[in-house]
Amino acid sequence: MGKQTDRERHETNRIMKQEIDDLWKHYQSDEETTETTTEVLTVLGEFLDGLESGEFRAAEQVDGEWRANEWVKRGILLNFGLRRISQWTYGDVTYNDVLPLASTRALSERGTRNTPDGTVIRRGAHIGSDVILMSPSFVNVGAFVGDGTLVDSCDTVGSCAQVGENVKLGANTLVGGVLEPVEEAPVIVEDGVTLGAGCRVTSGFVVGENCVVGENTLLTPRIPVYDLVDEQVLYGRLPPERRAFSRYVESSISEHDLFDGGAYKPAVVATHLEDHTLEAVEREDALRE
Repeated sequence: MGKQTDRERHETNRIMKQEIDDLWKHYQSDEETTETTTEVLTVLGEFLDGLESGEFRAAEQVDGEWRANEWVKRGILLNFGLRRISQWTYGDVTYNDVLPLASTRALSERGTRNTPDGTVIRRGAHIGSDVILMSPSFVNVGAFVGDGTLVDSCDTVGSCAQVGENVKLGANTLVGGVLEPVEEAPVIVEDGVTLGAGCRVTSGFVVGENCVVGENTLLTPRIPVYDLVDEQVLYGRLPPERRAFSRYVESSISEHDLFDGGAYKPAVVATHLEDHTLEAVEREDALRE
């Protein structure tokens, strides 16, 4: 797809949404008899093209809040449900799946590079311009990786995860995806975020823009975020412009006789971004440029 005006993009979304909604109703009403005709495969293929170009996204920001595009998630599920498993070849490897891997032929035209031996981009994933994909790494269907982002070795960007521009995903980082339920927003990593090595972001957690997260930090809605900046306890999100790291806080069961010396639970502590942290990120940006 070429570059579109806002009006053209809105119309493209409207038409595709209607086609996916119609297919979904038919598939849900009588799954056994839904035929995967040439016309159906054409719609599904155009839908995947739209995901790869960034025209269609699994989640978008509306009035400052991230919301799932349910029809986009349904389109992904239809690609799984209406396609047959086929045998594909990737280098010297033969694998079996309903979808092939995405073509990487045009990456260099956008200034994006992927290293050999294990950089896997599944069909239906969007990879922006000036992105670096180190091997081994995996970007799943429906994921969005913004311009200028680094996906380091042993990283996974899950299905429908939305990763912004100029993000740095440290080695061995997991950005989880949320495909089902379709109404639930996926993991969001906003622009300018740095995730240290070994971080895990799961279950629709939102990492605010320009945050710097320490290595091996687990960000999930089940673990509280103690925001020392606004002096509040948050769940499911890390506000923008924070430095975050893991700590353990006293648990409510500390006084139980079984816990000699007390019991503790994991937590995330969020503070102001310190000057030396910003300087370190800026130095890394300069080296990449």
